[in-house]
Amino acid sequence: MIQQVIIVEGKSDVAAVRRSVEADCLITGGFSLTRQLVGQIEAAYQRRGIIILTDPDSAGERIRSFLRERFPAAGHAFVPRSEAIGDDGRIGVEKASPEQIRTALAKVRLAEVTPGTEFDITDIVDNGLAGVNEAADKRAFLGTELGIGWANAKTFLQRLNRYGVSRAEFDQALAKWEARND
Repeated sequence: MIQQVIIVEGKSDVAAVRRSVEADCLITGGFSLTRQLVGQIEAAYQRRGIIILTDPDSAGERIRSFLRERFPAAGHAFVPRSEAIGDDGRIGVEKASPEQIRTALAKVRLAEVTPGTEFDITDIVDNGLAGVNEAADKRAFLGTELGIGWANAKTFLQRLNRYGVSRAEFDQALAKWEARND
């Protein structure tokens, strides 16, 4: 059983998590976080810790950002966007396979209270993560490998620094991308 309480957006997400792992979950109900719910999340955060597992879309990112500010020592798990798209085109954690959810939970990252400065915009540009045709695909691949999820170039750079990705991890993920695409 996972010790931390997993924070998800909806009931379907809870069902998907429970098909994947044994864990307790709290549901945000989208961005309608009531004072009572924030209190429940606070209690879980203080007693057991929490892992934030929101949908890989803009609404999920807004919820993650809100929770990250209030619970700075929370864990963050990211299901790759490409693995969270259903046949109906909708995006959500509930669309991911149990294996993908387990993989995301195995790569939990903690946000740095003071983000690092290991990476800057030149790392993004020089490594083809912005401004070229394959940039979005490359960021998605690296985000999956590094456990920081898909993001646009600016947010990807912030996540590299915020979630403590090391230069060695980054270089290893880039090498996997190159080996895969040779």
